[in-house]
Amino acid sequence: QVQLQESGGSSVQAGGSLRLSCVVSKYAFDTYCMGWFRQAPGKERVGVAKIYSGDGTVAYADSVKGRFTISQDNAKNTVYLQMDNLKPEDTATYYCAVDSARRNCAKKIYEWSYCGQGTQVTVSS
Repeated sequence: QVQLQESGGSSVQAGGSLRLSCVVSKYAFDTYCMGWFRQAPGKERVGVAKIYSGDGTVAYADSVKGRFTISQDNAKNTVYLQMDNLKPEDTATYYCAVDSARRNCAKKIYEWSYCGQGTQVTVSS
């Protein structure tokens, strides 16, 4: 069974930085894509960033471009989200997600097959 464990969420002031981590425990599971989405209270889920495991191609939501960086460490089965210049509107629960099927990776990140329990990020002004 695939399990994802996020960490790194915290409370920071606007302009600060955080790095989220997500460890993917897997047995005979090859990730095709890994990513992050977030959900703020009372709002819909929103894809933030994704990375294709094979060639490292990345994509970002417009709202985080230039501030967030997604990366992966295949040896550690871990995906990271470096978040810089955080803004109050970044406040949300952040979830890691993965999928092994190419066709699924074209869907919205929160529609992928596996996701974690989430980690809270709070940015104060």
